Amino acid sequence: MSTDRYSSPLSERYASKEMQYIFSQDMKFTTWRKLWIALAETEKELGLDITQEQIDELKAHVDDINYDVAKEREKQVRHDVMSHVYAYGQQCPKAKGIIHLGATSCYVGDNTDIIIMAEALKLVRKKLINVLAELAKFADKYKGLPTLAFTHFQPAQPTTVGKRATLWMQEFYLDLEDLDYVLGSLKLLGSKGTTGTQASFKELFDGNNEIIDKIDPMIAKKMGFESCYPVSGQTYSRKVDTRVANVLAGIAASAHKFSNDIRLLQHLKEIEEPFEKNQIGSSAMAYKRNPMRSERIASLSRYVMIDALNPAITSATQWFERTLDDSANKRLSIPEGFLAIDGILDLCLNVVDGLVVYDKVITKRLMSELPFMATENIMMDAVKKGGDRQELHEKIRQLSMEAGKHVKQDGLDNDLLELIAADDSFGLTLEELKENMDPAKYTGRAEYQVEVFLRDVIQPVLDANKDELGMTAEINV
Repeated sequence: MSTDRYSSPLSERYASKEMQYIFSQDMKFTTWRKLWIALAETEKELGLDITQEQIDELKAHVDDINYDVAKEREKQVRHDVMSHVYAYGQQCPKAKGIIHLGATSCYVGDNTDIIIMAEALKLVRKKLINVLAELAKFADKYKGLPTLAFTHFQPAQPTTVGKRATLWMQEFYLDLEDLDYVLGSLKLLGSKGTTGTQASFKELFDGNNEIIDKIDPMIAKKMGFESCYPVSGQTYSRKVDTRVANVLAGIAASAHKFSNDIRLLQHLKEIEEPFEKNQIGSSAMAYKRNPMRSERIASLSRYVMIDALNPAITSATQWFERTLDDSANKRLSIPEGFLAIDGILDLCLNVVDGLVVYDKVITKRLMSELPFMATENIMMDAVKKGGDRQELHEKIRQLSMEAGKHVKQDGLDNDLLELIAADDSFGLTLEELKENMDPAKYTGRAEYQVEVFLRDVIQPVLDANKDELGMTAEINV
């Protein structure tokens, strides 16, 4: 690692080696060469004077890229594609005359971008499925553990720990649906020439439309795609990049919401992210256990959500058949969006895999609020003993205010049940009132909803992708 110049924290601290390779120079330029081979093979198969010897020569030098030659050439000609055409030609003297025949720079540049984004989406998809798998284990384990629910971060009707986890899961599941749609719809640019008219191929193939129509489908098949975009300018529509970036931003939003909930739960001492034996929470406060991984998820997620604006603005500002103000922006926004989301999903996987649940704290907090939740049941029991519903409603309201005052102003425990038992209007003993304090009575269908969600929604996804499961995440810092 060089210490005398800037290095991206996305590669040094956050993203995995797998995602870094996808956006590496090796991946980019070997793909360029594979595309030149696919073009040459297609042209040969369609009747141009290209020999198998030339094809074999090109194939022999796919991986041993002479970067030094390309870099030196680019200093002279100021054109990256032509520099690599030249460098490839130096290694393939017999084939150098047919490299890039009929193509424009975007043939290798844009097709490679699509191929790289497709590979990156596949890795994101794998990690997303593994996050769902780990959350499914967590939700199933805690599907019946009652916990205080919150609306507006104020105490509300109880739910279960597992049910809350399904809310996180559903958002990631929606992201998976979006990802699958976008990944399934990706097409190559093909080889359409400088303004998308395929004029060079009309010249090469003497205007034979029947032959020219075969070029893009044949290239797509050789590169592992079903088809190419039917029309284009010089580039594929930059709206494609926008769709991809929006998928990443959606995952980031889901991860951010998940991480925020974990941070709040850790503050409440109910659930904590993993904390390693030798981890330091604070340089000054030695006792602290800060939710630094969840905070990092939130931090990176904000970056990805904002990053999605770059491709959108780029798409909106392209002029006619193309302008080059997309290039520098794409070199940053697309790779960095993927590197960041890769780090986010590794963190999510790490956090979910090691979540610590403090069930006694959860129960204690729930029980401190449960008397308020139980007031409707208490009122019904009192009515059964001859009480007046409207009068009892008003008395419960008054007693609840009094109990709330004892808790908030006096710092005492919630004594609502004692206050109700002391009021003859209700005709209920303290023992009878405490029978209403079973938390499971107030969680509704939460446990059942977890079971159905896991069975009908999540398990089919996990079964269909069982070969992708079993990932573990390595966190660098």
